[in-house]
Amino acid sequence: MARRPFRIGLTGSIGMGKSTVARMFRHLGLPVFDADAAVHAAQGPGGEAVNAIEAAFPGTTGPQGVDRQKLAEAVFGRPEALRRLEAIVHPAVARRQARFLRRHRSKPAVVLDIPLLLEGPGWRSVDLVAVVSAPARVQRARVLARPGMTPERLERVLAHQLPDARKRALADVVIETGRGRLPTFRTVRFLARLARAGR
Repeated sequence: MARRPFRIGLTGSIGMGKSTVARMFRHLGLPVFDADAAVHAAQGPGGEAVNAIEAAFPGTTGPQGVDRQKLAEAVFGRPEALRRLEAIVHPAVARRQARFLRRHRSKPAVVLDIPLLLEGPGWRSVDLVAVVSAPARVQRARVLARPGMTPERLERVLAHQLPDARKRALADVVIETGRGRLPTFRTVRFLARLARAGR
């Protein structure tokens, strides 16, 4: 029976550079499961979550799938509504992750890029938790440079994420992204080597 791939759980708060780190892992040949992309696919045209979301939140979908702005308005500030949405979306993403793992079961290592890995139970299913982190001033500058982002929106996003200090404390490895790409890449390359060796 083939050994399952060594699983790196990649996470980090908004603006910390997680997408850049995920691209580095891909460049080094490790398959990466992108949980955000899986959510978008499940909610996009023909996505498996669209009908259930429309039933739970009428008027939030259309020919292009879920209208993310309307859905956000339907659940914002309503914890029970958010839980209903998560009960629809999380199983869909879990099924996509399971298919990813089956497809790459012969690989020595894979990366599971999951933004809220430490906010839920997902960390239990990985072999190593890697937290991407940068100084708060760098994080803030990166996020506020995004189109349409405001300080208020940033604060709302951060309110749903564990503080960076807490994530760092829970990490097996912290990948720093505030000191330039080369130091970051060296850490990623080291982790990729360890993962392929199953350690």
